[in-house]
Amino acid sequence: MALTAAIILAAGEGTRMRSSTPKVLHTFAGKTFLERVMASVEALKPETTAVVVRYQAERVAQAARDVDEQVCIVNQDEIPGTGRAVQCAMAQLQQQASLEGSVLIAASDMPLLDTDTLSQLLEFHKNSGDSATVLTTILDDPTGYGRIIRDSEGDVLGIVEQKDANKNELAVHEVNTSVYVFEAQVLADAIAHLDSDNAQHEFYLTDALKAAKQYGRVGAFAAPDPLSVEGVNDRVQLSAMERAYNTRVCERWMRAGVSILDPSTTWIEDDVEISADATILPGSFLKGHTTIGEYAVVGPYTTLIDATIDAGATVERSRVQETHIGKNANIGPWTYLRPGNDLGEGTKAGAFVEMKKAHIGNGTKVPHLSYVGDSTLGEHTNIGGGSITANYDGVHKHHTTIGSNVHVGAGNLFVAPVTVGDDVTTGAGSVIRHDVPDDCMVYSTNDQHVVEHWRPHTND
Repeated sequence: MALTAAIILAAGEGTRMRSSTPKVLHTFAGKTFLERVMASVEALKPETTAVVVRYQAERVAQAARDVDEQVCIVNQDEIPGTGRAVQCAMAQLQQQASLEGSVLIAASDMPLLDTDTLSQLLEFHKNSGDSATVLTTILDDPTGYGRIIRDSEGDVLGIVEQKDANKNELAVHEVNTSVYVFEAQVLADAIAHLDSDNAQHEFYLTDALKAAKQYGRVGAFAAPDPLSVEGVNDRVQLSAMERAYNTRVCERWMRAGVSILDPSTTWIEDDVEISADATILPGSFLKGHTTIGEYAVVGPYTTLIDATIDAGATVERSRVQETHIGKNANIGPWTYLRPGNDLGEGTKAGAFVEMKKAHIGNGTKVPHLSYVGDSTLGEHTNIGGGSITANYDGVHKHHTTIGSNVHVGAGNLFVAPVTVGDDVTTGAGSVIRHDVPDDCMVYSTNDQHVVEHWRPHTND
C-alpha cells in the first residue's frame, strides 16, 4: 500500500550499551542497526523518510545520510520520550507538505526488522480500516517490554510500559515492538496532547494509541517471527541475537548445498555469497561482499572481507581483504592478503606471506616468509622464501615487476622501482636494484669475513 511517510526513531543514547557510540550505530552482521532498519523501511518506498536524532545528533544524522542522502533529519529537543520524537517529526514533515495517508513509525534498535514483516503490517492496516495499528509479538519472557492490553473482544485498549504495569498487566506476554502505522491526521491529533504523567516522566508514543481510539479501532498485528522484531538494549541481548540469527544464516547456506562443519564458530554476514559444494571449516568469519566459488575450501580460522574466492581455491588460517583469488589457488596457512591483490589460477601464497596491491600471474608461487607489495608477477614464477619487494622509499611507494618463468632465490630483496624480465634466475641473497633483461642470471655478492677465536667482551 502507498506510504506517505516513515519516521525512524534514532534519538536515544542507549545507556545500557555502556558505549561512547550511539546504540543505533552499533553493528549487527556487518551493518549498523540504523542502516538495517532504514533499508527495510525504504524498500517500502515511502514518499518521505524522516530520521529523528538527538544524542550525538550529527554523527547519527551523517550515518543516515550515508544510507540515503535525501533523508529528512529531525532534531528532537531536550524533552524526552518517543512521543516527543514523533511530535518533532510530524511538525517538520507537515511544514514541508500536507500529509495524507499512512505513516509508519519504527524504532531503530531492531536490527532484524525486515521489509516482509513491515509489508504485512501495512497490508493488515489497510484491510482492517483501523485508525492505527501496532506491531506486536508474543514472548516467553516479556520483561522490559510494554504490554498489549486488550478487551474481552480482543481489541487493543492500550499499551502499558513495564514500569507502569500492575501485576495482572505484567503477566501479559503480548508485547509492543515500537512499530506502528497511523493514519496521518489521526497521528497528528493523537500526539498533540501527550503529557509526561508516568513513571519515567517522558512523552510516551504509546499514549497516542489511546487518543487514536476516538477516531476508530486500534488494531494489532502479530509479527510471524519474534526475532525479526526483537530490540537490543545491551550487549548481552546483542550477542544472543547475533548468535540466533547467525545460526539461521548458516542453516540457510547448508540447505543451499554449502558444507559448514561447525556453525557455532562460523560467522557469515548478509552480503556474502557462497556457491554449492563449497566447504567452510571452523573458526571462519565471512564478511562484507565476499563471494566463494564451488568446491572452494575456506578455513579453519580464516577471515575473508570483501574477498572473491574462485572455484576450487583453498584459504587456510589466513586473513584476506579486498582480494581476488583465482581457481585452484592455495593460500595459507598464516597468510595476510591486504587490499588490492589479484591472484591468478593455480597460484600459491604460503605460510607467513603478506601481499598488498600485488598482481600474481597464473601458476606463480610465493611459498613462504615473503612480502610482495605494489608488484606485478608474471606466470609460473617461483619466489624463494624470505624475499621482499621493497616498495617504500620513505616518501613514495614504487612498483616492482617480475616476469614469467622466473626463479627467485631465497632471501632476495627487490628495491623498487625495478623490472625483472622473463626466464630470469636470481641467486640466493641477491639485492636487485636495477632492471634485469630477459634470459639472464643475476646475483649480487657481499664479501664474507671470518674472525677466528673471537669472543664478545664482558664486564667481568
